[in-house]
Parts: sequence; C-alpha cells; structure tokens
Amino acid sequence: MDFELAGRVALVTASTKGIGLGIVQALAREGAKVSVVARTEADVKRVASENGGFGVAADITTEEGCRRAVDETVSNLGPVDILVNNFGARAGSSWSDTGADELLAAFNGNVVVSARMTQLVLAGMSDRGWGRVVVIQSVFGRESGGAPAYNAAKAAEISMVKSLAREVAAKGVTVNGVAPGSIMWPGGGWHRRQAADPEGIADFVRRDMPLGRFGTVEEVASVVAFVCSRQASLVTGACIAVDGAQGRSNI
Repeated sequence: MDFELAGRVALVTASTKGIGLGIVQALAREGAKVSVVARTEADVKRVASENGGFGVAADITTEEGCRRAVDETVSNLGPVDILVNNFGARAGSSWSDTGADELLAAFNGNVVVSARMTQLVLAGMSDRGWGRVVVIQSVFGRESGGAPAYNAAKAAEISMVKSLAREVAAKGVTVNGVAPGSIMWPGGGWHRRQAADPEGIADFVRRDMPLGRFGTVEEVASVVAFVCSRQASLVTGACIAVDGAQGRSNI
C-alpha cells in the first residue's frame, strides 16, 4: 500500500536508535524527507545520511533546542508535515525514590517536550490544511505500572493528544498516540536486562507477553507510518496500543 508520503517532510525526535530509528527508516521507505533529531551530532549525521534525510543535533529538553530542531528542518527540507514526538524521559523507579523533582523531570521530558515541539509546527500544518502529529506513549500510560512519575507523564500525554486532536481536526491535522509495550532492540533496556538476568526475563515473557516474545522496533514503526498516511485520515485522538495484548486495559 502506498501511504502517499512521498515528499512530505517528517521530523522525528530521539531518532538515532531504537524505536525512533525504526520510524525514520519506515518513513524514509515511504518517500518522506526525514529530519533526524537527537543530541549526538555524529549519530545524527550517520542516520540522516543512511536514510537520505537531514540531521539536527539539538537538546530538545530546552526551548532553544526545540526551536533549533524545527528551524533547521524548515530551512533545509521545508515546512514540517509530520512530527513524531519520540523523545521521552524517566525519573525515579518507585514511590520510594520519587518526589516533586522526579515528577517535574518526567513531565518536562515527556509532556512538555512533546507539547513544545507540536506548538512549533502546528500553525503551519493548520494553515496548509494537512498535518500529522504522533506522540510515542507507552502501555504504562494506558494503565498503571512502571515507574510512577513516568506512568503519570505518559497518561498525561494521552490526555494531551485527545484534547489537541479535537481542537485541530477540522483543519486537516490529525494527532495520535502510539503506545508500545515491551520492545526489544540491540542495546536497549530490555536487551540489557535479558543479558543480566536471562531466566528472569524469560519468566517475564511467559507471564506477561501473550505472544511469547518481545515486540520489535519495526512493528511499532509500521503502525506509526500508517497513522501518518492519507489512508488514516479518520484516525485522530487515538491511543493505539502496539503491545501484542501485553496491556490489560479494556480501552
């Protein structure tokens, strides 16, 4: 299926490894002109070169970094048609080490970054009558679980997506969340945990993963690419679980 993304400008944050890298590759295969945004300049240049895109080394936890990411993308590729907010931050692991500082760090590194990046491109999308905003959420935003500050921040992102989608729907802009479950990729958190405790991780898979395996980056990226397509024009305000039924939420 042709998603009709050829020539569209797509900006993907935190996109030199893991899910972000997979999204860059999926959108590039659909013909999009992809802006790769991450902190490390060497990685940004490498991924951009491999995918025929443009790279911006920026710290998007700051307002200046967000603005630079968008401004350099527009200057080199054109107005942003697709924004994928993949950047996310964790703080604390349980309520025993989570207080106000951890909550602020989690909200700033998830909700605030996603909102700030979106606000920088939304007016242009609305004026042109077409746009796609995707926020990478989590199974632990749809339901309780994981680090409490991260859990709360991801739940807030789901709320943000719904309210924003309703506000801009008539302007040709869709806003959606994609909520992955546990995804395995080389060098990622689950990969490190499996190396450290293979028996414990095998037990986790048997107990909590109905498919009997972890999800892959490519499986998440394929859903993101579809959500950005013309064919997905009626899909907006959604939180789409991509978790192999790992999650237990009924909605």
